[in-house]
Amino acid sequence: MPHSNSPLLDPMAMRQAGRELLSLALMDARNHTLRLLSALEQAQEKSGLAGLALWHVGHVGWFQEYWLARNLQRERGALCDPSLPRLASVEPRADSWFSEDGPQWDAGRGDPGPDAMAVRDYLATTLDLTLELLESAGPGDDSLYFFRLALLHEDRHAEDLMSWVQALDLGGRQLDELVHGPVPQAPREALLCPATSWSLGHAGPGLVLDYEGGALQIQVPEFEIDAQPVNWAQYTEFIADGGYDRRDCWSEAGWAWVQAEGRRSPRYVEQVGNGVLVRRFGHSTRLSMLQPVMHVSLHEALAWCRWAGRRLPTEVEWELAAVQGRSRGLQWGQVQEWTSSGLRLLPGATMAPWRARPPGSAACAVRGASFASAPRMRHPKAREAWSELHDVGFVGFRSCSA
Repeated sequence: MPHSNSPLLDPMAMRQAGRELLSLALMDARNHTLRLLSALEQAQEKSGLAGLALWHVGHVGWFQEYWLARNLQRERGALCDPSLPRLASVEPRADSWFSEDGPQWDAGRGDPGPDAMAVRDYLATTLDLTLELLESAGPGDDSLYFFRLALLHEDRHAEDLMSWVQALDLGGRQLDELVHGPVPQAPREALLCPATSWSLGHAGPGLVLDYEGGALQIQVPEFEIDAQPVNWAQYTEFIADGGYDRRDCWSEAGWAWVQAEGRRSPRYVEQVGNGVLVRRFGHSTRLSMLQPVMHVSLHEALAWCRWAGRRLPTEVEWELAAVQGRSRGLQWGQVQEWTSSGLRLLPGATMAPWRARPPGSAACAVRGASFASAPRMRHPKAREAWSELHDVGFVGFRSCSA
């Protein structure tokens, strides 16, 4: 593991990384992916790995190969034309196995899909190709765009893999030892942030993703915000007060969702009382009440806020507090966090060539990072677009005064 002061863990340094640092970081990310794969193999020795888990692992190699080794316009970076033909893959079945569309194999049609060994071989070959191309890449931001992007993409999928492994009730103690959960946090006083002007978006230097680019200047009135995400102790008060049965706490869409799902607690919760018992990586685990609540949908976050007489922060409030409030005790990075804002491209930004589709009308802005995020992913300007129903990820929330 890199030392805590290593530039390999620095989100600012990695966005501007040159060839040598990128080479080390790409190998570091791949080693982490392979450690996750090994832990999954050990945990699922008898039943075998699920197709979705293998897709997540193999997809990081496919993404690297598709946008680097197979992309004749890789040196143009975000200006490349994604519609041009690609070179052939080193694995003839790679597009059906690992593309953005998810697992496409079907044993009934003669394609049983890859096994763990085939995925390992593909990962080794694609990383070798990536590192070879990196040696001869130019030093500019365009030339290094897809190398930096491939690094963040692999880090993101390592976290996504963990969330889906949990959703599939796979894993075991091996994964607990490799991926530690959120750290309990002693309660802190809320922060008062004075009125100011703040700019969403940034221009670099280095890698700037499309959702992060552009600029929008916003006048932000004074607001009070929690110094840390809502924890289980706070959330279980809502449950104990009948929050999941109280129509007045929920929006119309949220109440319909609760009724349809039959929810009485967040995803994976098995028992509330004398602590919280949750299902985690295939076994039951008792949580500290001072850990941040997670695996909540946007509906649940909004319902808790209405019950508590609070509200979710807008994403500009979240970002302003994350940047300016850290020296005053604001903590983030244990869970990704819902905001009340929809996610749209900022003025001056354009869709990246690698993104399959623009954010839809239901896309909500999620900010921050989780305990499962690589430290180099923890950029305060990073923006994610999630559906309001998405509670599989390691997502929680904090609140503001109403």
